[in-house]
Amino acid sequence: MPKQSNRLTAVAIRNPKAGRHWDGLGLYLEVTEQGGRYWRYKYRFGGKEKRLALGVFPEVSLADARKSRDDARESLRGGVDPSEQRRLQRIESSQSSQGSFGVACAGWLKVKGPDWSPESQRKAEYITRTYLLPKLKDRPMAMLSSKEVVAVLRKIAEQTPDIARKARQYVQGIVKHAIREGLRDDGRLLVLDESLPRASRSHIPAETLPEDIGKLLRAVRTYPTEVTRAALMLCAYTAQRPGVVVAIRWDELSEDTTEWRIPAEKMKTRHAHIVPLPKQARALIESMKPYSSMRDFIFPPLARQSTPHLHRDALSNALRRMGFAGKHATHGFRGMFRTAGRERLGIEPDVLEAQLAHAKRGDVQKAYDRTTFGVDRKAAMQKWADWLDKISSQKSAATLGTTAANNESGSKRRKAPRS
Repeated sequence: MPKQSNRLTAVAIRNPKAGRHWDGLGLYLEVTEQGGRYWRYKYRFGGKEKRLALGVFPEVSLADARKSRDDARESLRGGVDPSEQRRLQRIESSQSSQGSFGVACAGWLKVKGPDWSPESQRKAEYITRTYLLPKLKDRPMAMLSSKEVVAVLRKIAEQTPDIARKARQYVQGIVKHAIREGLRDDGRLLVLDESLPRASRSHIPAETLPEDIGKLLRAVRTYPTEVTRAALMLCAYTAQRPGVVVAIRWDELSEDTTEWRIPAEKMKTRHAHIVPLPKQARALIESMKPYSSMRDFIFPPLARQSTPHLHRDALSNALRRMGFAGKHATHGFRGMFRTAGRERLGIEPDVLEAQLAHAKRGDVQKAYDRTTFGVDRKAAMQKWADWLDKISSQKSAATLGTTAANNESGSKRRKAPRS
């Protein structure tokens, strides 16, 4: 006679007496004297009687308990002990959560953080949090494949190719960290090299002609937000990286405010950098005291910004609103200084590179800023600031406009066909 099954009913198990209430095919509801109701599956494996817990009623319904029993019976037919199968699944689940992409990412950021500038760390945290973790956070590092990561990267690239390429770099770093920590087998790197379109070789957009620089600075000087306006002008006057400019602190200035002493941890080169401040830059900084004299940072954050200082995106947004998208980037002030400083003012290349913190590596690195080009850079930056003021004045604009018009007219006359 075949074994009976499905003997229990929803009504029968609502208020059962203490004891075992059999449903059939090994499934029963065990009721304790205290009123607890537990689903159990009784079976034999390897000649031994065993029991498998299937959950607590009513959280696990009668139908769910029957399905779990049937799954266990299917494992038995395949020669697998369901209790051992569950034990291995729990181990795998525990290992997966401990060795997930999210855990590896957090560990990688913690290890790399001390070697990065604050801006580099902010960028890494932003890109991983915004673009990578929403898709990959719970994926076990041991099982992460090139195919699934490439799919994520290409989706990012549809909107922001540059961020996709940076995200690819971060993923490779996270995978290497996971291997070092034993979360992934040795040598199992991802193949992502040809997964995205190659980056454009075009330079960062920057205005370098006097008439264009003058137009840019006149627009900046009339930008309505004073803090953003001052930060953009300091980028122009000092040619320092925008992420460093927005994070300038009062305690980084010399006592007479003629020097800005940027600590090593803020610099891409990881070497402290001394920036001579022309009188125009000092006046800008002085103008910020009503806004931030009680703060650590000279440029306070705008409304709804979560950073302790002005966010660098405020500078990019301002340039875009002024119509310079694709013409001049925040980083373009550095290229503007290098090109126009050399071509228009004749500043020596070594002095330019020292001001840009592109100093050569070597034993003289520490003395590079302070001694070798200290005096030359001070003179050069004042000359640069004076020139910027000159070409951005309204009088200069009229002169440059007339010159440009004459040049264009002359060019047209030379190219006109003979009658």
